[in-house]
Amino acid sequence: MDLQIRNLLKTFNGFVALDRINLTVGDGEFVCLLGPSGCGKTTLLRIVAGLLPYDSGELLMGGRDLGGVPARDRGFGIVFQSYSLFPNMTVAENIGYGMKIRHAPRERIAARVAELLDLIKLPQVADRHPWQLSGGQQQRVALARALAVDPSLILLDEPLSALDARVRADLRTEIRDVQRRLGIPTIMVTHDQEEALVLADKVVCMNHGLIEQVGTPQDLYLRPRTRFVADFMGSSNLLPTGWVREAMPHLMPSRPDGAEAAFDACVRPERVSVTPAPGAEGRVIDLTFLGNIRRLRLAWRGRELLAETHQDPGVAPGEAVDVSVAADACAWVRA
Repeated sequence: MDLQIRNLLKTFNGFVALDRINLTVGDGEFVCLLGPSGCGKTTLLRIVAGLLPYDSGELLMGGRDLGGVPARDRGFGIVFQSYSLFPNMTVAENIGYGMKIRHAPRERIAARVAELLDLIKLPQVADRHPWQLSGGQQQRVALARALAVDPSLILLDEPLSALDARVRADLRTEIRDVQRRLGIPTIMVTHDQEEALVLADKVVCMNHGLIEQVGTPQDLYLRPRTRFVADFMGSSNLLPTGWVREAMPHLMPSRPDGAEAAFDACVRPERVSVTPAPGAEGRVIDLTFLGNIRRLRLAWRGRELLAETHQDPGVAPGEAVDVSVAADACAWVRA
C-alpha cells in the first residue's frame, strides 16, 4: 500500500506551517523528511499519524481516505525521540501492549514479543524495565513495540537524536536492516543530512513549509535544484555566475537556459583539486584534519573555496597551490 498526500495545507493562527504539500510514499519505501527546525517536517509527520488536524487537502493510504480516521484506528506504528516506554512495565509488556489492548491471545503476544526481541537483537532483556536499559536499547524496544501490531506504515520522529554518535550510527543501520527485511513503508523525520543519506530511498528536503526537492540521496547531493538544498545537503561551494564566467569559463557551457542571475554554480568540495605549486595564485588559508578527510580552505581569484581530499595534499597553511575544477563537477542551482 502507498501513502498519498495531496495539496495538504496546515496553518497555526494564520501562520502557514505546510503550504500545499504533495508527496507519495511507495510500498516498502523508506522516506526521510529532512530540513532545519521549523520547516514543517514534524508537523507533517504528526498529521499523517492522526495527531494533528489539517486545514485542507487529502491524505490517502492504499486509496482509503484518512481524513476522519482517528490515530488509534490508522494502524500505524510510531516511534518518538523520547522512547515513550511505560516505566512500570517490563520490556516484554511494553512490546506486547498494543496487542494486549487489541485483545490478542496471550500465547500469540508471547510469541510475537519473542520474535521481535530476536529481530532487534535483545532476546535477553524481556524481563527488564526501561530504566535498566541504555538509550540505544530503549529505542530498539520502542521500535519493536511499533512493529508488534503489524503496522501498515512506520513513523519515526527523530528517533536517534538523543543518542551519542556511535550508538546513533549503529542503530540507524539496524533500523534500515529491519525495515528492508519487513518491507513496511516508513517515514522518518530528521535534521541530520548524513542520516538521510544512509537511510533513505527517497529524501524530502523541506524549508519554510514547502518541499524544496524530492529525490534519491544521490539526486539531492549531486543534482540539487536550489541553493537551499545544495547548502543543506553537505558542504558546497556556491558561486555566482559572473565570477564563474571570469574564473572558470569552462563551466559555463553547462549552465541552464534562463537569466544568469537566477542561477549559482554548486561545486562540492571533493571535486576541487589542489596541487602544490610555488608561485601559483591559490593560497591555503587553513587545513583541518578530520580523520579520513583533509578539508582545506583556499583563497583563489578573489573568493574562498572549500576543498576536501582523502589523501595528504602535501601543503600547509600559507602555501601556494594550483586549483582546478572538472567541467562535470558543477551543478547549477536556483539562487
